[in-house]
Amino acid sequence: MKISIIILFLFLACLNSYSQKENALLRQGNRKFENGDYKEAEKDYRKALELNKESVKGQFNLGTAVYKNNNYEEAAKIYSNLAEKNKDRELQSKVYHNLGNSYLQSKEYEKSILSYKNALINDPKNLDTKYNLEYAKMMLKKQQQQQQQNKDDKKDDKKDQKDKQDQNKDQNKNQDQQKPPQDQKKISKDDAERMLEALKNDEKKTMQKVKKQKAKVQVTGIEKDW
Repeated sequence: MKISIIILFLFLACLNSYSQKENALLRQGNRKFENGDYKEAEKDYRKALELNKESVKGQFNLGTAVYKNNNYEEAAKIYSNLAEKNKDRELQSKVYHNLGNSYLQSKEYEKSILSYKNALINDPKNLDTKYNLEYAKMMLKKQQQQQQQNKDDKKDDKKDQKDKQDQNKDQNKNQDQQKPPQDQKKISKDDAERMLEALKNDEKKTMQKVKKQKAKVQVTGIEKDW
């Protein structure tokens, strides 16, 4: 009997020690959070959760610190997990509100709207949640309009491309029809040589003009003052 009492006493003492360490880490994290040092606060909250994984305060505060560190995806996971496990209405309202904010930052507006609605079920008078809900609805509408506009633009691009292809086909067809048959006009050997010589002379003149133009526009040694 005495052995059992001693073992129980040691077990309770151990639990009390863990609880004190957990609370100390949570308080330490809270001070850092209030000072705007969210990364260090996150570290303390994680250490506290290593001592007690089921700590509601630890999970909630970790989710908030993670959110402040712009890691919205992980924040959403933490809040979702906490919402499933806890049934306290006041806490549920806060959890779903923050969950809605996490989805809002990730532009997952439909999930954000659902979260805000769940928050209002637990606290119908929360004006901040009501405002965020209306804002999320507005952003969802804009997102849907943009998506529809992108679809319409793609359709227009495809139509323009098809019209250009059809136009090119018609032009090629007209050009083929305008070409004279190969045997319609025969060129003598002397005429062909004279034409070739004329083309060579024209080509030389053209090349000389190009060289002169290059000499005029070519600029070297320019450095930008960044």
